[in-house]
Amino acid sequence: MSDATASRRKRVLVGFDGSARALPALDRAADEAVRRGTGLEILCGWPWGRLPAPDAATAPGGPSFHQLSRVSLDRAVARVRSRADGLSVVPTLTTEPAARALVRAGCTAALTVVGTRGHGGFGELLLGSVTLRVAAHSTGPVLVVRGSATNERNCVLVGLESEADLGALRFGFEEAARRGATLRVLHAWRYPAAPSLCPPAPLQWGDVQLLAKSAEAVPQYAVAALRREYPGVEADTVAMCLGAGHALTEASRTADVIVVSAHRRARRLGLQLGPVTHTLLHHAHCPVVLVPDTRSGRTP
Repeated sequence: MSDATASRRKRVLVGFDGSARALPALDRAADEAVRRGTGLEILCGWPWGRLPAPDAATAPGGPSFHQLSRVSLDRAVARVRSRADGLSVVPTLTTEPAARALVRAGCTAALTVVGTRGHGGFGELLLGSVTLRVAAHSTGPVLVVRGSATNERNCVLVGLESEADLGALRFGFEEAARRGATLRVLHAWRYPAAPSLCPPAPLQWGDVQLLAKSAEAVPQYAVAALRREYPGVEADTVAMCLGAGHALTEASRTADVIVVSAHRRARRLGLQLGPVTHTLLHHAHCPVVLVPDTRSGRTP
């Protein structure tokens, strides 16, 4: 692998559409690049529908969309350099659709950063279509910037469903190590549903205790497998008898970032995100990192 290729694989990638709503993601991406000691690529794709190129929609005598985007991208670079002097910044302007360009470029990025608001007529949606498509299709970690808190909580939260989420857990350990933060691993569980044709039988206290102990063992076992690799990270585990979406959303109030696996169904047209992921992307109180795990056939 060449030095240039290795450098690109280590970079942080951020999607930027020139709007004020994209600035928090831009600022966060710069901070993430500084924290990782990497470069930053700012990518501006083509978000204006089916026109073949920005110059196809220019007003007579006025600047083209391409020219306006270039000016906006130059301003973004200047903003980043004023925030992080010395950071290597690469601006990329492409006529490729924004979501497609981010997914493609994100294959070789350490982290892809996107915002939570749409562009243009869809600006009032909680999540824009570009963000949803990148979250659903990216093959690398994606950080979705949301939440308005600026105070550091010194906590990285990981939502753990099962041992299939070790990729997200490892990312959480690495993030906690980078931040010098505590790692909290939360496993949400529910009582098993009774068969639909049978009336639910009352659970005995011994059954409840057994279920609770089994649930507590899930995050404890997973953390134990990685604790030796990250001896400097203080990690604690929590098991809650509550819906995962609700539990993780509430826990995100005291976290700097929440990390979850993005399980996707194989052999399905258009990779889909599950209800827990959608809940967090729309309602979490801090940024959300999705770590793809295509080994699983389940969608959380």
